[in-house]
Amino acid sequence: MRNIIYLQDVSKGYGRKVVLDGVSLAVPEGMVIGLLGTNGAGKTTLLKCLLGLLKVDAGKASILGEDPWHLSAAVKAGIGYVPQGYRPYPWLQAGRLIEYTASFYPQWNTALAAQLVKDWKLDLSVRVDTLSEGELQKLLIILALGHEPPLLVFDEPVASLDPVARREFLKTILDVVAERPCTVLFSTHITSDLERIADTVAVLRAGTIDFCGGIDVLKESVKRVRLYCPTGVLPDMGQEGVINSYVRGQQAILTVRDYSDARRESLEKTFGALVDVEDLNLEEIFLEMNR
Repeated sequence: MRNIIYLQDVSKGYGRKVVLDGVSLAVPEGMVIGLLGTNGAGKTTLLKCLLGLLKVDAGKASILGEDPWHLSAAVKAGIGYVPQGYRPYPWLQAGRLIEYTASFYPQWNTALAAQLVKDWKLDLSVRVDTLSEGELQKLLIILALGHEPPLLVFDEPVASLDPVARREFLKTILDVVAERPCTVLFSTHITSDLERIADTVAVLRAGTIDFCGGIDVLKESVKRVRLYCPTGVLPDMGQEGVINSYVRGQQAILTVRDYSDARRESLEKTFGALVDVEDLNLEEIFLEMNR
């Protein structure tokens, strides 16, 4: 299976500020992957480097088999992109903007666009510059989906949508992926949305990919461990693989990465402690990784 997206040791900075520091990421065809990171983690910069809107300082990148900085018209036509803070042709009515965009794509799916307009109750008679942020987001999503591209790239696609519209958007993405071959990459900091539709999560932290893999794999890897030592005071718990720790007297709470039964047995034996292990949801893991 070919990689639709490929980054190898990609770096990007602005002056002295390093935003991406040796990022490597491979996204095979048909995957739905969420790029998870705090505000300012570099998600938008990564997406812009991938799409050829910014030139990387170092490393290699490809999208649909081509160098992002030299994309052909054919590859550009195969990408649907929804950026942040973009308000195209503000003087046009929303319906006219859909018609104008459709004119560039011979394979434009008029029925799909019309259905989304109906489902999302979008008024096509109003000018783009008078749309609310949520309405604008819906319009941009329709423009990205209408030509049925093999690759969809969304930068915080649901940030301005209300809960109902968010669920409808996520359902639409699932329907699109189910009906035809499509790869989806979207950045977000809303973990509940990511869990609903993504196969894989890539966690961007401090300019690097801290984890990339299945959400279930991440949940199995990161655990909260509580220790109680009835015979004495526990020492500092800054061990390898401990993300965060809180120690007070005979008790300790650890967030442990790469957890295993062997690690539990080691903690019990080393400290003579009673050990209790708790599962964490994706939001809790994300918060622990960014404390």
